[in-house]
Amino acid sequence: MNRRELLKAAAVLPLAQTALSNPAFAQSPYPSRNITMIVPFPPGGQADLAARPVAQALERILGKPVIVDNRAGGGGGSVGNAQAARAEPDGYTLLMTLSSLAVLPEADRLFDRPVSYEVSQFAPVARVLADPTLLAVPASAPWKTLQDFVDDAKKRPGQIPYGSSGPYGTLHVAMEMFAASAGIKLLHVPFRGAGPALTALLSGTVQALASAPGTLKQQVDDGKMRVLANWGAERVAIFPDLPTFRELGYKDVEFYIWAGLFAQSNLPAPIMTRLREAMAQAVKAPEVIKTFDTAGSPVAYQDAPEFSKFVAEDSARLVALVRRTRPCQRNGLSSVFPWVLRRRSESLLQVPLGRKNIAEPGNSRWPAPPM
Repeated sequence: MNRRELLKAAAVLPLAQTALSNPAFAQSPYPSRNITMIVPFPPGGQADLAARPVAQALERILGKPVIVDNRAGGGGGSVGNAQAARAEPDGYTLLMTLSSLAVLPEADRLFDRPVSYEVSQFAPVARVLADPTLLAVPASAPWKTLQDFVDDAKKRPGQIPYGSSGPYGTLHVAMEMFAASAGIKLLHVPFRGAGPALTALLSGTVQALASAPGTLKQQVDDGKMRVLANWGAERVAIFPDLPTFRELGYKDVEFYIWAGLFAQSNLPAPIMTRLREAMAQAVKAPEVIKTFDTAGSPVAYQDAPEFSKFVAEDSARLVALVRRTRPCQRNGLSSVFPWVLRRRSESLLQVPLGRKNIAEPGNSRWPAPPM
C-alpha cells in the first residue's frame, strides 16, 4: 500500500467507527431475541388472563418467543410494575398490568414511603380488556342478595373478611368504594394477586371478593360461587340477571378493571410503532377472541393514543378516590389500611373464619387491627 492509499484508509476509519457506534447503524431489526412480558400478579387473575393469549399471538406475529413472567410481590402489583419501569427501554421487557398502576404510587405517598415507580415512566401500547367488577361470595354463604350481605355486615361490623389482590389494588379500591357507599365495615385481607384471593374465597378463608367476570365465570358455572352485584353501569352479557350497584340504589358505585400493555416511556419510536402494529393484529386473532369470549371478558382494544387518554382519565378518577379515603379515617375500611399496608411485603395472609386477627403461615399471630 502506497502513502496515498494509506492516508485514504486512515481518513475513512473514523467514519466507520462512528457508524458502528451509532444505534441507527448498529441496531438489529426488532425483535432479534426473546421478549419478556411481566405480569405483576400470580397466575389466575385478570392481568394473567389478558397476557397469555396475547403473548402467544405476538410470538406468531413477531417471530420471537414472548415469555409471560409472573412477578408477584408487594401490594397490588407494585413489585412487577417497578421492575418493568426500571428495565431497559429496548422493547424486550413489556408490562401487562391493571388499573392499579396509577393508584399504587399515590398510596406510597400517602404513607410516606419511597415511591417505587411513577406512571410517567410508562408508555401505553394497547388496552386489551376492560370489564366491570363483580362481587362474588361462596355458594355456601347465607347471602342470596346484596341487601342480605349489607344487612349482615351492619350487624357484624369488621367481621366479614374479603380478599383483594393487595392494598390499594383494583379489587381493594372497588370494595372500599362499595363499603363507603353502603356504610358498612369489612375486614380487608390482602393477597399477592387475584388468583390467590380467588383460591381463598373457594376455600372459605375469605367470604367475599371483587373480581372480573372472566376470572369468576367458571366458578359460578360450576356452582362454587355466587355473584351478588355488578360495579358496571350496565349488566354483563354473561350474567344477564345480575343487577348493577346503581340499579340497587348505590348511584356512585361504578368501577372497571382493565388490563393493558405498557412499555417504557423512552422506548424508541420505531419499536413502539412495531409493537402497536403487532398488538392491533394480535387482538384480532381468532384464538385470542375465542379465549376471551369463552372467559366472559371480550376484547376491549384501544390503540396507544386512545388508551393513553383513557389511562389518564381513569387514573385521575381513582387517585381522587384514594385521596378522599385517606388512611386512619374511622369509617368504612380505612382504619384497617395502615395496619395492613405495613405488612404488604409479607407472605400470603390468611383469615380464619369467625376471627378478627390475621395469621401468617406458621400460625404465628399478629395483633388485631385497630377498630
